[in-house]
Amino acid sequence: MHLFYTPDISVSPDLPEEEAGHCLRVLRLGVGDEITLTDGKGQFCRAVISAATGKRCQVKVTQTIVQEPLWKGHLHLAMAPTKNMDRVEWFAEKATEIGFDELSFLNCRFSERKVIKTERVEKIVVSAMKQSLKARKPLVNEMTDFVRFMERDWPGQKFICHCHEGEKPLLRELMDPGEDALVLVGPEGDFSPEEVALAESKGFRAVSLGRSRLRTETAALVGVHLMNLAHSI
Repeated sequence: MHLFYTPDISVSPDLPEEEAGHCLRVLRLGVGDEITLTDGKGQFCRAVISAATGKRCQVKVTQTIVQEPLWKGHLHLAMAPTKNMDRVEWFAEKATEIGFDELSFLNCRFSERKVIKTERVEKIVVSAMKQSLKARKPLVNEMTDFVRFMERDWPGQKFICHCHEGEKPLLRELMDPGEDALVLVGPEGDFSPEEVALAESKGFRAVSLGRSRLRTETAALVGVHLMNLAHSI
């Protein structure tokens, strides 16, 4: 099945330029060929290519299919990006394949990367969404300062994963599938004690992901997987 990301299909019959190029020049599809579209908002559309000129590809939608939610609630992972962007991109791909709703990047006290360009991450998320046959694209947010992130009133269950001393319950034991979930994962140097204290004062609960020492991107993926498993329908 040839699946194309067309976020504006409800208002425009044109495939986005990059998707049109892949359709016409790489796959060499043409007028009359059937393809499948997703708007990234929960819908698949069966369509037929109606016009193909240069870099432009127009389609006629023949059927719209709503993909039922694969999990309950809104699953949000916020992480401090690693110094090596390849690790962030690996996480974004695998987390999208597993399934979640939103990705935020945090600028923390011990962050090794203070700036991140989300355009590349967006492309990887779109590709992973199509590869895993999902009709909902995770929202990718720009980097936010940790303190500013804490100023927002986040709904549902809220957790912060850290390696500071002290007994902490396991994240998997606390998940309530009836609520939205937000999990925070810090940089390689961990969240600072002040950041942990601030998060706890805002209703975040300190949790453990297990006894193994995990890299940032591994911890983030474990967080997504645990949320997905707990909320799966």
